[in-house]
Amino acid sequence: MDLRFWGVRGSLATPLTNAALKAKIAEILKLGVEAGLNAEFQISDFMNSLPPYLLQTAGGDTTCVEINTGGEVIILDAGTGIRPLGLNLLERFSGKPVEANILLSHIHWDHICGIPFFIPGYIPGNNINLYASHPNIEKRINNQQKTPYFPVPLGKSYNFIQLKNQDGSAKKKFKIGNVDVETMPLHHPGGSFGYRVSHSGKTIVFATDAEYKDPSSVALKPYVEFFRNADVLIFDAQYTFVENVEKEDWGHSNVFTGVDIALEAGVKNLLITHHEPTYSDSVLWKNLQKARDYLNTMDPDSDMNVEIAIEGFKLSL
Repeated sequence: MDLRFWGVRGSLATPLTNAALKAKIAEILKLGVEAGLNAEFQISDFMNSLPPYLLQTAGGDTTCVEINTGGEVIILDAGTGIRPLGLNLLERFSGKPVEANILLSHIHWDHICGIPFFIPGYIPGNNINLYASHPNIEKRINNQQKTPYFPVPLGKSYNFIQLKNQDGSAKKKFKIGNVDVETMPLHHPGGSFGYRVSHSGKTIVFATDAEYKDPSSVALKPYVEFFRNADVLIFDAQYTFVENVEKEDWGHSNVFTGVDIALEAGVKNLLITHHEPTYSDSVLWKNLQKARDYLNTMDPDSDMNVEIAIEGFKLSL
C-alpha cells in the first residue's frame, strides 16, 4: 500500500503567508552569516544542515489522505487537499475513467469543502464511491453546493454508500475490492468515525477528529484494540496538552495521548496530523520533538517512528 498526504491542516485551510515566508528567509540568512558562508559551493552543504521547518512547510490544505493499493484508490476525507489530488488522478488515469473511493470520517466543513473542487466528480463516466456512516449522506453533501452557497451542483459521478446494516446500526466491516475496511465511532461533536484499512498483510488506521477524555486503560481499551499492530496510525493531535484541557469537548487530541495509545497498541508508525491552523511550521516541528522526547522517556527501547504529516509526505508499505 502506498500512502500520501494531500491535506494536513485542521479546521481551516492555512496557506503559508508572505510574512511567514519572509521570516523563514530571514532566519536562513542569519544562520548563513553565522556559518560564515562566502562561496557558492558552500550552499548545498549549508542547506542540508538546516532544520526541516525552514526547508519545508507542513502545508495549508485541510484533511485529505490517499491510500493506493495498486488496485484501489481510497481517499480518506475530502478537505481542500482533494482538489490537487483530483487533478493528479486525471493525469494518472490518462483519459480513462477515474475509479476512486472516498471514506468520510464526518461532515464538518473542513473535511468536505474540497468536494465542490474535485474535478473527477464532474466528468461523466468516472466512478466515485463515497462512503459514510452519518445518515442522509447524499442529501448532506448535495446541500453544500446548493444556491446561494455554490454556483455549480454536485457532479453526477458519485455513488453514495451509506454504511449501515439492515437494522439501521452502523456497519463495522466492509470490503472495497480486496481491501478490508473496519470502522469505529470516535468522540467528536456530531460524531466521527475512524477507519482501519488492511491489504496484503499491511494496515493503516485513520483516526482524526477524536478526543480521548478518559485516560484510564479501561476507557482507552477499545481504541487500543482498533489501533492494534497498525503499520501506520494517522492521529489527530491538533492541541497541546494544556489546550486539550482548556478546550474540553472540542473533539481533538494531543501528541502525548497519541504516543501513549500508539505504544500500548504496538503501532509501528505514528503520523500526527490535523494541525492547528494558528501554528507555524516552527511550532509544529517543536511539537514533533516533544512527542519524540516523550516517547523516549516512556519507552527508551521503542522502535516506533513518530512524524508529523506534511503535504506530499509518502510512505510505501
